[in-house]
Amino acid sequence: MAVQSSVTVAQTGNNPFLRLVAALSTLAGWCSAAMIVAAIAITCQMIFVRFVLNGSTIWQTEAVIYLAIGATLIGLPYVQRLRGHVNVDLIPLALGPKPRFVLAMFTLSLSIIMVGIMLWYSYEFWHLTWERNWKSDTIWGVRLWIPYAALPIGFALFLLQLIADMVAILLKIEKPFGLEDT
Repeated sequence: MAVQSSVTVAQTGNNPFLRLVAALSTLAGWCSAAMIVAAIAITCQMIFVRFVLNGSTIWQTEAVIYLAIGATLIGLPYVQRLRGHVNVDLIPLALGPKPRFVLAMFTLSLSIIMVGIMLWYSYEFWHLTWERNWKSDTIWGVRLWIPYAALPIGFALFLLQLIADMVAILLKIEKPFGLEDT
C-alpha cells in the first residue's frame, strides 16, 4: 500500500536542468505575484480617482484585466512546481509501483502534448497580433501583442516544468505522484 508524501515542491536533486527549470518557475511565480500586486494597486488608484476625485478612468480597467490574465498564465509553472494544481490521487494510491509509474508517464505525456498544442497556437496568435500591430478598441489603445505575450510565455514555461517533472521521475529523483511505496 502507498502512503502520501509530504513533499510539496518538485525535487531537483543535483541535476542542472531541473535546477534551472525550478529557478525559471520560481521567477515566473514572483512575476505573477508582482502582476497581482500591480493589479491591486491599479484597482485602488482607480477607486480613488472615480469615487474620491470624481474623475474618469481610461486605462485602469483594461490594465487590471490584462494583469490578472497574465498573472494566471505566467503563474502556471510555479503552481506546477509547488504541486498546487488539482490532483485526484485515488487511482495512484490504489496502484502498485510499476503501474503507478506507467500512469505517471501517461498523464505527464498527455499533459505535455496538450500544453505543447496550446503553446503552438498561442504563439501563432501572439505573432499575428504583433505582425499586424493590433491595438485594443479602447481609448488607451494598448498594442495587444504586449499582454498577449503572456500566452506563449506562460505555456512555454509550463511545458518546461512538465518536462522537468517527467525527467525527475525518469531519473528517480522524484516518485510518481509523490507517493512512496510501503
